[in-house]
Amino acid sequence: MQTERQKEIVLAALELINSKGIQGLTIKNIAQKIGVTEPAIYRHYENKIQILLSILDLFKDNTERFFQDELRNKKGATAKIQHLFNCHITAFTKSPSFVSVIFSEELFKNEEILMLKINEVIDKNNAILIEIISKGQIEEEIRRDISATHLAIVVMGTLRLFVKKWQFASTHFDLKAEGEKMVASLLLLITKNNN
Repeated sequence: MQTERQKEIVLAALELINSKGIQGLTIKNIAQKIGVTEPAIYRHYENKIQILLSILDLFKDNTERFFQDELRNKKGATAKIQHLFNCHITAFTKSPSFVSVIFSEELFKNEEILMLKINEVIDKNNAILIEIISKGQIEEEIRRDISATHLAIVVMGTLRLFVKKWQFASTHFDLKAEGEKMVASLLLLITKNNN
């Protein structure tokens, strides 16, 4: 459980990433943003990597909740996938800096502990998505000519690329409105054709 100061540090880190990019995330900048000294930050976090781990844990907790809720939901697979997609879009709209952290390969490639954490998030969410898709295939809602594993990659890959395009466009298009169109197209691709 995080202390109030740790939460404040994480929030400041996210705001810095949003305004200055990942390069702007320094202990000095965090300290200035919340009005404390650098040693005060080090009393709560050993280093910048520990702060990034806390950000990943926050994202993990949020997305894990999304996926677990959908797993328990009684709706069909396509409704679950649509809701998952929209939940992620809403989360990224509220905190665009999450995009910079979650989808930053350059950030993780030299930090094994960060790579392990993001892999943990991806693997867990992917397993639940595969379960949702597999059930949809059994119930003949989702096409069966492509494996559930590959369809899960298509769904998550679509979400990732779509959100990155929004980020590269400096968040200047309506992610929610365009996201609804994107998920509708995605569902056309993965839904079983009953014609």
